[in-house]
Amino acid sequence: MISPHGNRLIDRRSKDSDRERILEGFSDYHQIDISTETAQEIDNIANGVFSPLEGFLNRNDFESVLNDGRLSSGIAWTIPIVFDVDDKDLGRTKPGDYLGLRLNGKSVARLLVEEVYPYEKSDFAEKVYGTEDPKHPGVEKISGMKEHLVGGQVDLLDDIGNPYPEYTLAPSETRELFKKKGWKTVVAFQTRNTPHLGHEYVQKTALSMVDGLFINPLIGKKKPGDFTDEVILESYKALMENYYPEQTTAMSVLHTEMRYGGPKEAIHHAIMRKNFGCTHFIVGRDHAGVGDYYGPFDAHEIFDEYPEIGIAPIKFRSFFYCKKCSSIANDKVCPHSGDDIVNFAGRKIREMLSQGQPPPLDMMREEVAKTILKYDNPFVE
Repeated sequence: MISPHGNRLIDRRSKDSDRERILEGFSDYHQIDISTETAQEIDNIANGVFSPLEGFLNRNDFESVLNDGRLSSGIAWTIPIVFDVDDKDLGRTKPGDYLGLRLNGKSVARLLVEEVYPYEKSDFAEKVYGTEDPKHPGVEKISGMKEHLVGGQVDLLDDIGNPYPEYTLAPSETRELFKKKGWKTVVAFQTRNTPHLGHEYVQKTALSMVDGLFINPLIGKKKPGDFTDEVILESYKALMENYYPEQTTAMSVLHTEMRYGGPKEAIHHAIMRKNFGCTHFIVGRDHAGVGDYYGPFDAHEIFDEYPEIGIAPIKFRSFFYCKKCSSIANDKVCPHSGDDIVNFAGRKIREMLSQGQPPPLDMMREEVAKTILKYDNPFVE
């Protein structure tokens, strides 16, 4: 099976004996409350989703990721995983001390403070997202961050809560699942949308090249207008139950927020799926993009900068339904145009669904559309 990124699957979950000892002394730490999003970052570090990270980035790693798209060790890494604080959060905490981290009043983790450092928000935004436009969701988030970053190792002490436990597997568990299924090659599909026929075409085309397909919807904070987590999961469940063979497909969710970072987020998405045990990763048109900030195939081209990344990208161009071919195709294999072509425009599909209309059968499976239309509002507000 493919090695985790950095060759070691990180596990920062405290064992029972250590957990009890740490919680007994938790009152000795300076404590702060964290957001659900920060707690999820800690959970992903602790469970190995972000391997080889063992905590939040220190200054050298942070600057190396911004400037070179790599950790200071040279390992590929494109999205900074950071923890922002202000002076009030830190209190008298100094390097070498622990911070106690609480979520909704519960002690969930501790952070060994290795370094506290300043950063330039404009530099952060420009080097990760390629823009300082405040309308970009990632830039908007950075603009609201606090003044310092804290680098240091984390220990997860308690469950942070999970609305979809039946759909959730850690990297150690997906690796065991793939082994049990006898899959030596696995292709991962990243999605933040409900499936239309174009998605199905891409997934099944990629599946024809490997042993198994791992559908891995992203569950977490998204921008308004995106589909809600529950709708994404239920619609995929309807698709898989009716149109996918159980022996060659599996689904589990990825709990993290969308950053809309285009090409750099495509690398980040691939690394996480490598940690889950996937050998291949589907990269679509404008992967992880938003608006017009990135070119349609920038996310394809960036993989050329990381030939050693260890997970193979499968790059798909635009795809559509061709009435004349009576099949789904792309511009590389289909010569037709004009009225013969039905594009899988996400905006058009959303408009139909928001008006209570099922998309036509040459766009979306009937079972999927019915599942989505059961919800009064399937979109994030």
